[in-house]
Amino acid sequence: MASLSLTDSSQLTSDSQHLGNTAVIAAMYGPVEVKLQKISIEKASVEAVYHPKSGAPRIADKAREHLIRNTCEISLVATLHPRSSILIVVQEMQDSGGSLLFYEFCAPYKRPSMKIDCTLGLGVEVLLACAVNAACLALINSGISMKFLVAAVSCMIDQQDSIILDPDNKQLLDSKATLMFVFDIVKKNIVACHTTGTFSQTQFQESLLKCREASSQIFTYYKDMVKKYANVM
Repeated sequence: MASLSLTDSSQLTSDSQHLGNTAVIAAMYGPVEVKLQKISIEKASVEAVYHPKSGAPRIADKAREHLIRNTCEISLVATLHPRSSILIVVQEMQDSGGSLLFYEFCAPYKRPSMKIDCTLGLGVEVLLACAVNAACLALINSGISMKFLVAAVSCMIDQQDSIILDPDNKQLLDSKATLMFVFDIVKKNIVACHTTGTFSQTQFQESLLKCREASSQIFTYYKDMVKKYANVM
C-alpha cells in the first residue's frame, strides 16, 4: 500500500454506514514545480496516480487514472498556475461495492461528455465513482480554485432489467451492465461517463435519469461536509 505523506490536502471517502464498504484515500500535491518536459506556459500540468489495494498498478488502474485526471483537470482553473504541477494520488483501501452516501467530490467540465472505452470488468464503476469523488473533495479541501463541483454516481442493470443505484458486490454478481456518470452542479450535465456490459438505449437513458436524481443527495452531503470546517457556506 502506498504511503500518502506531506500532502497539501487529503480525503478519506467511504460509506461508514456499512461495515467493509468501498473506501479510498485521495491526496493532492501542488501547485509545485513541474518537470521540464511537462511544463506549460498557459496552465498547470495535472496528473493522477491510482494505487490499488495491493500489488503493482494494472492496465485497469491506468484507465482509472486517465478518467480521474481528465475530470480533475477540467474542474480546475489551471490557468491560474502556469508552469506548475498538480498531482492527485488515490489509494484504494477497500472495494466492496456501494459507497454512494459518503462520497465527496468536486469537479468540472468544459469538454463534451467523454467516455473511456476500456474493459475494466463489471462493477468497477462503483470504485471509480468513489475515487473520482474523493479526488475532487481533496481538491476542494486544498482551497485551490475550481470552476464548479461534480458528483459521480454508479448503478447497475441486473438480469431482470432492474436498475439498482450504488450496488454492492453481492448485487453486482447478478449484473449484466454497470454504468457510472459524473454530473456538474450547475445544470446536472454529464461531465464523464463510463460503462461496461450490454444495455439498450432506453436502459441507458433510464439509468442516466436515476443517477442524475441521486446526484442531488451527494451535492447536499458535500455542503454539509464543508460546513464542518468552513463558515462561509
